[in-house]
Amino acid sequence: MTEPVKKEKKLVWTLRFGLHGSQALALFILGLFAAQGARAQKVTTEFDQTIDFSHYKTFAIRDGQLNSRNPALNSPLVKKQIEADIERDLAAKGLAMVTSGPSDLNIRYTFGAARKTEVEAYPAGWYGFGTRYVRVPYAEGTLVIDLRDPTTRSLVWRAIASEEKSDATKIQGKLDDMVKKSIDKYPPKKK
Repeated sequence: MTEPVKKEKKLVWTLRFGLHGSQALALFILGLFAAQGARAQKVTTEFDQTIDFSHYKTFAIRDGQLNSRNPALNSPLVKKQIEADIERDLAAKGLAMVTSGPSDLNIRYTFGAARKTEVEAYPAGWYGFGTRYVRVPYAEGTLVIDLRDPTTRSLVWRAIASEEKSDATKIQGKLDDMVKKSIDKYPPKKK
């Protein structure tokens, strides 16, 4: 590129966006980190298409399992946090918690963490020709929330939330968000 063309492109960035080269690069890198953070948490749901969810008015948390080798994620405090989040978020949806006796929905959940390794490919070499493979270790926390109809003893709704972090203890800070994003998808919208 000739010198006048470089100056012209730099001037366009400066005039159009008010950014100089290093500021534009910093903004671009910040955008990449934000996009990475946004895709780190994933929530999927499945449900029985034949069920009318408007009939469910009460719920009870019947069972919770913590399946993590990390003591920070396998404690009674984590269990209390998950149950309080489920109770708060379902109450916000208009359901009432039943502490004893029958309920319209029985809640069961499982939370676990596993260390995994992912292989990522990056362009490398001259002009992006060639590929560089990098092994990236991370911890994945998975929360499964099941809503069961006690009269039929069948699963009517399930949410699976997973969070990818490089440190399993950082997953604990995301539990509130994992539960909220899961319960936000209840009641399901029929297709």
